[in-house]
Amino acid sequence: MLEIDYKKIGFKSGLEIHQQLDSHKLFCDCPSLLRKDEPDFEVSRKLHAVAGEGGEVDVAAKHEAELGKEFIYQCYDTTCLVELDEEPPHQINKDALQTALHISFFLNCEIQPITQIMRKTVIDGSNTSGFQRTLLVARDGFIETSKGKVGIWFIYLEEDAARTVGEKDGKKIYRLDRLGFPMVEIVTAPDIKDAEHAKEVALKIGGLIRSAKVKRGIGTIRQDVNISVKGHPRTETKGFQDPKMMVKTVEIEIQRQLENLRKNKELKPEVRNAQPDGTTKFLRPLPGSARMYPETDLPLLKISRDFINKAKKNLPKLKSVQEEELKGKGLNEDMVRLLFKQNKVEEFKELLDIINKPQLIAKVLLMFPKEIAKREKIELKKVEEKLEDHYSRVLELFKKKKISESQIKDALRKIILDEELVFEKVSVGDIEDNIRKLIKSKPGLNANAYMGLVMKEFGGKVGGKEAMEIIKKHLN
Repeated sequence: MLEIDYKKIGFKSGLEIHQQLDSHKLFCDCPSLLRKDEPDFEVSRKLHAVAGEGGEVDVAAKHEAELGKEFIYQCYDTTCLVELDEEPPHQINKDALQTALHISFFLNCEIQPITQIMRKTVIDGSNTSGFQRTLLVARDGFIETSKGKVGIWFIYLEEDAARTVGEKDGKKIYRLDRLGFPMVEIVTAPDIKDAEHAKEVALKIGGLIRSAKVKRGIGTIRQDVNISVKGHPRTETKGFQDPKMMVKTVEIEIQRQLENLRKNKELKPEVRNAQPDGTTKFLRPLPGSARMYPETDLPLLKISRDFINKAKKNLPKLKSVQEEELKGKGLNEDMVRLLFKQNKVEEFKELLDIINKPQLIAKVLLMFPKEIAKREKIELKKVEEKLEDHYSRVLELFKKKKISESQIKDALRKIILDEELVFEKVSVGDIEDNIRKLIKSKPGLNANAYMGLVMKEFGGKVGGKEAMEIIKKHLN
């Protein structure tokens, strides 16, 4: 790749970041849950372009309508009439709205106290209604970066689209489990200086919003990059799951635009899709304002001062602050990283209120389910789902000395297998007496050698830490 003089070419770029929130759907009470099982039924639809508020049909909607596609929607027992566009939307999800405000505070934005829920025409099949509901929540914020402030123009709260699962007889197939997930869209000002800066901004915003109640994992956050050079219309490049590809893709798109200018091609604003090799592929013309019009089934949304103050009071600590607090409790970096990655920080804190043993709780949440799943050949997700309401129960048994520390994992395993939580009780005095006799009968060994013998004899009846303390006591 040739060295690029970003100022000379008139480079302009900004980001649009879409992040799913961890709550039920935005305009109904259905769970925000991706399904892996087979759908219960299907419906088939054709979508048509309609004029926006100004009476014009959006160019992108017109493009999709002219393709004349028919769509199949796969549905489940959790699919409701709102998702099928057979019933008006319910009132907005207040939990998701509060999370959107938290993200707005992190990005130094001004809250929009009165806002109109809008319909954004989308007829590529990803919305059964032919539009996406979206509302402006906040504006005029900023973040600090190594190359100066980057403005945050807008923060929207909106519905995520249905997900594509394939094609059948030339018809595109969508699954409605994802449709309606609450999601924020963050739009930056075109303050990005170069390709590396685009990656930095994406990572900085991503780190800040992960301090809020958001979903985690592949597909829960998506980045679009708007790029133009002097004399070339803007392109919006979609499809970034990982900021690592952003630098290469931005540089290749710049070269593509410069080549277009050299060849005097007819140029129009367009949406392109990022490819794995860093190139981009045409998707559709860039949408304009004609695709937006007010939602007629819902009134103006008023975000009261009381609601804003409550959101500020409930504002989560920044992820960086929480990480330092967890490390201060004795957790290593890997454990801290996994707690955030698996979205188990709050659960960890709740269990810490039961018993103040941070490392033990981290093992209970992060290591034991994996070990049980591997041993019993059960899918990890099923193990975690079954244990979700039982971690506190098992730790309470340990706190009350009804089970030993070494029996915790076996207790969790018994819950998975629907076995009775019955354990042979061995007193600490009996264990100590047996360890003392063992040391006397086999003199001259080091502490680790005695530890191996003790664990072989007593198995899950005594914890490793407890056994080592007794061994050292009788070796001195």
